[in-house]
Amino acid sequence: MAYDFNKIATNYDRLNHIMTAGMDRLWRRRAAKEAIKTARRKTASDTNASTLDVACGTGDMAIELLKRGSSVTGIDLSEEMLTIARRKTAEANFQLANAEALPFDDATFDAVTSAFGIRNFVHLDKGLAEMARVLKSGGRMVILEMSTPDSALVRPFYNLYTRRIIPWLGSRLAGNREAYTYLPNSIERFPKGKAMLQKLEAVGLRAEQHKFFFGVCRMYVCEKNELMC
Repeated sequence: MAYDFNKIATNYDRLNHIMTAGMDRLWRRRAAKEAIKTARRKTASDTNASTLDVACGTGDMAIELLKRGSSVTGIDLSEEMLTIARRKTAEANFQLANAEALPFDDATFDAVTSAFGIRNFVHLDKGLAEMARVLKSGGRMVILEMSTPDSALVRPFYNLYTRRIIPWLGSRLAGNREAYTYLPNSIERFPKGKAMLQKLEAVGLRAEQHKFFFGVCRMYVCEKNELMC
């Protein structure tokens, strides 16, 4: 069962920025830029590209997409997170919805994104299939997710930071050690690299990965196979 993010919504942004030394902002910008390459294929007479941001949280990814000219619909299971997102911007359409049963027709969106959210899906394969279903043929899906580093040299420092320091920060700054113990545990369990690429390909996506900061964060850039539309 996924963690209830309503409990940490108030401190979510602050802790994210502290724990990643602000790099989460850079990673979102890179992901948004990749996602709206779909928009650049449109002619001047076309309407703006539409993007679905899945597990949108407090709206930071949606804001990056809006800056780049896309219309944005954001969905999340946490009403508290969505409340914060709506305070940040009124330009996106934020709504309560389950990523494993998206309330949209097939081939609705030009692009689909998710930043640090799919790790919390109860049924990952089902969620990915839903994201691919609502993506238009030839559309682009971009996923950002935390991961474990591949390097044996980096791994001990990563383990110390995620297993000791992050729970301590969660306890001191958010008053919630439980949530920030769940975080590294969920990262450890989540498929990465080749295993994740295989899951994306299984739902009809051509996928590649990009690693940031020794693989602590990974970006999966995918395009929907036109034969799967």
